[in-house]
Amino acid sequence: MPPPSKVALLFIDGVGVGNRDASVNPLVEAEAMVSQFADGTGTVLPRGGRRHDVDTTFGVPGRPQSASNQTAIFTGLPAPQLIGEHVLGYPTRPLARLLADSSIVKTLLAHERTVTFANAYPIGYLDALGLERRPGTLGAFEMPDKFKRRLKPSASTLAFSAGRVALRTLDDAVAGNGLTHDIDGAAGSKRKFPVPRRTPEEAAAIFWSLAEDFTLFEHYLADEAGHAQDRLAALEALTTFDRFAREVVRLMPDDAQVLICSDHGNVEDLSTRSHTTNPVAVLSFGDRQASLQTVADVGTQIVSWLGRP
Repeated sequence: MPPPSKVALLFIDGVGVGNRDASVNPLVEAEAMVSQFADGTGTVLPRGGRRHDVDTTFGVPGRPQSASNQTAIFTGLPAPQLIGEHVLGYPTRPLARLLADSSIVKTLLAHERTVTFANAYPIGYLDALGLERRPGTLGAFEMPDKFKRRLKPSASTLAFSAGRVALRTLDDAVAGNGLTHDIDGAAGSKRKFPVPRRTPEEAAAIFWSLAEDFTLFEHYLADEAGHAQDRLAALEALTTFDRFAREVVRLMPDDAQVLICSDHGNVEDLSTRSHTTNPVAVLSFGDRQASLQTVADVGTQIVSWLGRP
């Protein structure tokens, strides 16, 4: 089978495969595509979608964390094994080196594939981190040095920076060339950023309008709700993401692939503020079969599908 025309990765932070227990698991009530459960049941997926439950621990003691597992996804490498620990939050120097050397974005560009990150950021944030960006003026601010020193880039932004890909700004979001992290623009509006309000379905149409050979969208509000043990925030985040993801899948070109994945469990068990050791369900849509055992295999699968043109 020829390689897909495009591969889209919708990343949602902190959603694992937990028990079908409505008292602690908001995924039961949400009935989202990512509502997949440890007993093998779950929401039926559209367009022949397939579920792959994958490991998040890599055999390393402790709870899986965002920095190390996102590095695994965006490099295709077993990052927690390679550095010998799980790392929370933002990549440390060893993880940043892995991303700089082995980012799948860098690999795809070397294979003459085009890539893009759909998320848009305030330029003050990007400039404080020293990340390459597209032109813009919205969200400009001068961050005090004491805060700037504490600021760290995410694994996703480092993955794209490794390929010297300019990140999108809020100007792109306003112009319909980028998406806010919350999809509908509600969070940005509350913070007085001049971003447009959109339905998740409108955001999905924008997603495909800017798509390249490989396109990433990142959503982390479900993980924040899990840490806060906030059921209402979890349901809002999951419902908005699900509407967006369903429309992305519905609009998917016949020769494209869509993957929906997370990095570790969290929101599926609101009895704790901590991440879980549960597997995560990678959802695959399209004609091509995926071979996935750990979250790192998401990255290797994308590179394998796209390969050289």
